[in-house]
Amino acid sequence: MQTRDQMYATNVYKKVTKTREEEKDYKKYGGFSNKLPILIRTAGLAQALSFVEARGNKPGERLLRDLADTIGKVDMITLTKAAREVQLSEYIRLTQQVMDALLWYKRFAQSILGVEQDQATEVAEERSGEEE
Repeated sequence: MQTRDQMYATNVYKKVTKTREEEKDYKKYGGFSNKLPILIRTAGLAQALSFVEARGNKPGERLLRDLADTIGKVDMITLTKAAREVQLSEYIRLTQQVMDALLWYKRFAQSILGVEQDQATEVAEERSGEEE
């Protein structure tokens, strides 16, 4: 039997590797992997997920779909809806699951996708500049 961390690591490794092979914007996916934990800590889970979802950004949405699958939610919509509607104790548990999974996304974004923290900041700034 595997631990939850082992299951997350295996699942995330497959998803990040597949993203590198299939997406030309895999660096943006890696950037979101690095920035999302910070956004969750500052804004909260529901706001952070809704923010990424509302952006309509393909790499960000792919990360949310992959993240939802990793933690056992059906899809991105189910994950964001759960973050908005569950009771406090479940919200705290869901936040912890998401943060635990994002740790693996961040690690593999660095090792497989070659995205470092400074590049994640550049991706976020690039996205901000597009809104102006």
